[in-house]
Amino acid sequence: MALDSLRKDETLAMRRRLIGQSCRLFYSDDPVKIVRARGQYLYDETGKRYLDCISNVQHVGHCHPDITKAAAAQMDILNTNSRFLHDNIVLYADRLAATLPKKLGVFYFVNSGSEANDLALRLAQQYTQHEDVIVLDHAYHGHLVSLIDISPYKFRKLAGQKEWVHVAPLPDTYRGTYQEDHPNPGQAYADTVKDLIEDVHRKGRKVAAFFAESLPSVGGQVILPQGYSAKVAEYVRSAGGVFVADEVQTGFGRVGSHFWAFELQGEGFCPDIVTMGKPMGNGHPLACVATTAEIAGSFTANGVEYFNTFGGNPVSCAIGMAVLDVIEKEDLRGNATRVGVHLKNLLTQLKSRHQIIGDVRGVGLFVGIELVTDRNRKIPATKAAAWVVKRLKEEDQICVSTDGPWESVVKFKPPMCFSIKDAELVVQCIDRILSDKETIDLKLENEDI
Repeated sequence: MALDSLRKDETLAMRRRLIGQSCRLFYSDDPVKIVRARGQYLYDETGKRYLDCISNVQHVGHCHPDITKAAAAQMDILNTNSRFLHDNIVLYADRLAATLPKKLGVFYFVNSGSEANDLALRLAQQYTQHEDVIVLDHAYHGHLVSLIDISPYKFRKLAGQKEWVHVAPLPDTYRGTYQEDHPNPGQAYADTVKDLIEDVHRKGRKVAAFFAESLPSVGGQVILPQGYSAKVAEYVRSAGGVFVADEVQTGFGRVGSHFWAFELQGEGFCPDIVTMGKPMGNGHPLACVATTAEIAGSFTANGVEYFNTFGGNPVSCAIGMAVLDVIEKEDLRGNATRVGVHLKNLLTQLKSRHQIIGDVRGVGLFVGIELVTDRNRKIPATKAAAWVVKRLKEEDQICVSTDGPWESVVKFKPPMCFSIKDAELVVQCIDRILSDKETIDLKLENEDI
C-alpha cells in the first residue's frame, strides 16, 4: 500500500482499531490528517495549509532541508550502537558544552525527554543518597512510572502522591498566592520551598532534588519570578539536594534572549542537572542530560554500568549538530526575540479590547493568553478557550492548543521560523473570534460548545 494512500476516514478507522485509545489526537472530534509539512506549515490530504503554532518539537521548522541532508548523509555512512567509539557523540557534546555554564560539562545522551528526566532522577538520588523530591504543582516531567510519580499533573489523576514526593506551590504571579503587586514574589515563593524542606526534615526524610521546568508549560505558560530559582537552589543545596532544570520544552533558544530558559533567572544561577529533549533533534528522537563531573562521578562509582543503545548514535548526533548550525545560521534566537515581542505586544493590545483576556505572558516564542470569565475573580474560561482553538482550526487553518490547570490558557510554542506576518495573522483571527457576540456571551461561561 502506498504511503498516504488511505482516505482520511479509513486512516481514522484503522487508528481507532489498532492504536491505544489513550493515545489521543489533536482535535479528536475532527482530527487533521497531515501528509506533509515545511517550515511552520502543515498540509492535509486535500492540500489545505495550516499554520502550526504548537510544534515546539520541529524547532527550526518542519522538514528543514539542512536537517534532512545531515540525517541522510550520516545514515548513508554509518549508524551504530553508541558503545562503539565515534566522533559525532564527542563533537556534539562539545558543541552543547559551549552553550552551558562551565560546570555542566558531562553529558548522557538518550532518546526522549522522559528518558532524560528519569536519568536525572537517578543521578540526583545516587549523588545525594537521598530519596525525596520536591516538584512544582501542576508539573509534568514525562510518561515513565518514575516521572508520573513526580508529576502532579499526572499522579493526581492516577494513584496519588507518593510519600517521597512533595509539591511546592507553582510560582504563578497572575493567580497564585504572591502576585505581581507583591514586593518580591521570587523570594516569597522560594520561601514556600524552604518551608517544605523543613517539613520534610521533620518527617525524618531528606531531599534529593528539586525538579522544575525552567518555564512551567503544563502549569499554564508560567514565567518564574526573578530570583526564585537562585534562592530555591540555595535552600535545596543546604539540605543536601540538587537543582534539576527541565529544559525539554524551553531550551535551544526558544526564549530568544538566551539559549536556555534557566538563564532568564540571572548569571548567578546555575542548575546542577539540566535535561533537554524535544527541540534538539527537530523531530528526531534525541535527548540529553547535562550535569557536573561530581554528580557523574558518583553515578559511575555505584558500580552499575549505564548505556543507551540508541542514545547518542551517529545519526542522532549529526542531526543535533545540524540543528545547532541552523539556529545560528538563520539567527533563530534573534527571530524568537523579535517575533515574540511583537506577538506579545499585539496580544496585550487585544487584552485592552476584550475583557475575556485576563493575562498575556511569555518570553520569546513561549507565549500564553489566559481567558477568564471575570477579570476580578479570575475564573478560568475553559470552554471559551476550547472554542477559540476550535474556530481557529476550522475557519482559519491555524493550529493552537490550550494548557494550564483548567485548560484556559491558549498557548503558542511554534517552530522558531515563525514570522512577524504569522503573528499578525494569528492575532487578527483571535480578535475577530473574540469580537463575535457569541464569544462575548461565553464570558458568562454559559457555554454549550
